[in-house]
Amino acid sequence: MSKRPPVTAFGFRGQALTPLTAGSETDEPATPEAILTRQPSQDVGDRQNALPTLSHRLRHSSSILAIVLSDEEIFAGTQGGEVLVYSLSTFERKAVIEGHRGSVLGLCLSSDAELLFSSAGDRIVNVWNTIDLTRNCCLYSSYDVGDLFCVSYSASLQTVYLGAQNTTIQWCNLKDRITKSSAPRKELHPSTRDDRFFDSAGPGGVRTPRRADADLTPRHAKGGDVIQIGKENVEHFAHYGYVYCMQLITDGVPESAGNEVLITGGGDGVVKLWKLDAKKGGAVEELYSLDDGREEGHSILSIAVDGTFIYSGRSGGEVDVWDTETRQLMRNLKAHRDDVLTICVGGGFMFSAAVTGYVRKFDRQYQLKSRLKAHEGRILASAFTYHRQRPIYVTGGNDCTLGIWDISDCLSPTVTATRTSNEQLFESLRRFVAYRTVSSDPKYQVDCRRGASYLRSVFKNFGAVTEMLTTKDPYNPVLLARFRGNPATAKKRKKILFYGHYDVVAADNATGKWIIDPFAMEGIDGYLYGRGTSDNKGPIMAAIFACAELTSEQTLGSDIIFLIEGEEECGSRGFEDAVRASKDKIGEVDWILLANSYWLDDQIPCLTYGLRGVIHASVQIESTHPDLHSGVDGSSQLDEPLKDLVMLLSTLTGKDSQVMIPGFYDPIPQLSSEEEAFYRDITAALVQQSPGLGDADSLAASLMRRWRDPTLTIHRFQTSGPDNNATIIPRLAKAVLSMRLVPNQEAAHVSEALVTWLETQFESLGTNNSLTVTVDHMAEPWLGDWTNEIFKTLEEAVMDAWSPANGRNGAEAVATAP
Repeated sequence: MSKRPPVTAFGFRGQALTPLTAGSETDEPATPEAILTRQPSQDVGDRQNALPTLSHRLRHSSSILAIVLSDEEIFAGTQGGEVLVYSLSTFERKAVIEGHRGSVLGLCLSSDAELLFSSAGDRIVNVWNTIDLTRNCCLYSSYDVGDLFCVSYSASLQTVYLGAQNTTIQWCNLKDRITKSSAPRKELHPSTRDDRFFDSAGPGGVRTPRRADADLTPRHAKGGDVIQIGKENVEHFAHYGYVYCMQLITDGVPESAGNEVLITGGGDGVVKLWKLDAKKGGAVEELYSLDDGREEGHSILSIAVDGTFIYSGRSGGEVDVWDTETRQLMRNLKAHRDDVLTICVGGGFMFSAAVTGYVRKFDRQYQLKSRLKAHEGRILASAFTYHRQRPIYVTGGNDCTLGIWDISDCLSPTVTATRTSNEQLFESLRRFVAYRTVSSDPKYQVDCRRGASYLRSVFKNFGAVTEMLTTKDPYNPVLLARFRGNPATAKKRKKILFYGHYDVVAADNATGKWIIDPFAMEGIDGYLYGRGTSDNKGPIMAAIFACAELTSEQTLGSDIIFLIEGEEECGSRGFEDAVRASKDKIGEVDWILLANSYWLDDQIPCLTYGLRGVIHASVQIESTHPDLHSGVDGSSQLDEPLKDLVMLLSTLTGKDSQVMIPGFYDPIPQLSSEEEAFYRDITAALVQQSPGLGDADSLAASLMRRWRDPTLTIHRFQTSGPDNNATIIPRLAKAVLSMRLVPNQEAAHVSEALVTWLETQFESLGTNNSLTVTVDHMAEPWLGDWTNEIFKTLEEAVMDAWSPANGRNGAEAVATAP
């Protein structure tokens, strides 16, 4: 799992979608579910038939009922009465506004996006300042209106319009807020007013009292003016049914050219257009109705406007297309088999969504172009926008999620904006993660080679010089790539080597522990999920794109050499030999960078200036006799290999896991005052961010034990004979152990001391068995200089985006690390 950074981000994969033949009138899958990969299309028809790609999935604890988009943010109303605020750039949740005691049914933004209006089932409209998310004012009606399904705002008239369950349209001019809020009647406020249904007397005239917490005000529903809508600002029986939806438009209605018109849809199946009278504080006056003449019962649940055309989504699955110039019904589309709950238009398409969880995409000739399964439940809200010239479609449903869809591949080349560097990075990383580059399993050897070839193609596309360094079979190749800096700086530019690895740890999802397919990357709740997104494919791809961008701007001031191996997860097999054999090709290097570490938590990044080294070893004890039966051959005189192994390993560590090998701790320097200050700064930042971590001093001691103290770990035992047999005395017993080393300890000296200690202690056992100690892998610890030029440069860069912290961690260093 990888946290999506706010500056340079990683990408997301496409959603598993179901293709459908245009013209089908049901939401039943025409073919089995299939994962569709995004391929660039040159044909306009192919683009129009293409499916939107899921960029990110945002989860919440309750249904998403309303969505509105600004240039940089997503606002989503929930069944729990909150308004969620997400960044369109990073998909991180910025805020949760607890503003209503009922479901948030409608949202609206002012034209300058400085005011957010939320209407809800608690019969209240709240007006929020989008800069600091404080409440500007609160509106309520003196009538018992029921649920407030929709809200709109006219910036020119400074008037709020709302559609209610009691069939009314009401409005409030915010310019008059001082006079209107001067003496609101408390007994008429919805929080104190009796509800006709819930507060009515039951059988026998008995009334159930309200709960004690019924009057609790939502946490953020405080402050600002409280405005009671005047009884004169009400259009009774605006529809012969609930007023479900409304939208304000300026152009497209000849009868009111240049003036705003309010369009509403109701439970009577009629679309109405209303003129707004500025002289009467924005009062509504009906212009005309659009009625297809059918019997009542097919409510208008959603509307969208595209120029002079009004799209109205109905219960029963139909979408009517009206022309406001001729007042004619242009087309009746059988879009879904059940209620069309939300419609939006954008990019030359109309997107309709229904209770079945499917979205359908129609072109301007009303032809069905594609269909996708967007939610596991009802789709209740949707919205469309261009974010930094990129078309974005957002959906919300009762599966308690928001889906952010990239529809760039659906649009014609003249409409589609050029991909930004970040968007190209997302797509490249998604494809990179799809390669199952598991170095520990021979069956994935071909995938490893293909993954390396794909990575090489990414380098080549950006102009890097590349070469595959051969390794001994069957090890995966090492990729060498080079970006040359600006020729103007040739004499003084540094040579920086970036190390990474394209292989990953195996990820078997047969047990269902992953929430997604681990090799099909997805963005969820501001994070990227997929094997390799953080270790180490994501950092590699981010570094490539950073170099490519600097190269294109001719501002790359250093030569950047990439050395990417494919065996890191298996102890970097063959890597050292390949590097030594290609030393001349790699050339001289001034600095080495690794992005193979971790943050201190999800918020505070860590500049790593040291890595612990490692020794992997195996200890084997073997007897000359075969496996024996304990009931027949067991004897106190018998030297059992497993007993000897247990006794031998017990000599390695003492109390508090102290390593007993003589001289083991001697090279380790004492804690300096500067390093101690680092620990104080780190723990102070962590405790401030997460008080649950406890005492800062105890946390510092814990970090020291993990970062600057060496350790010895016994990982597993192996014995001869059949598994799970409780009667066999094995002839052979083997243990695998590792030692984590810290700077100033040398792997060669420590491994030699380990072998000597084990041999000495084994001799003292006086056993007839034989001992074999094998050192399987060694990597030296290293300690960098946090005061040098490159560290300070990195520190400055990190501070531009995050709060910095210095630290060393226990990640495994590769064999050639200095």
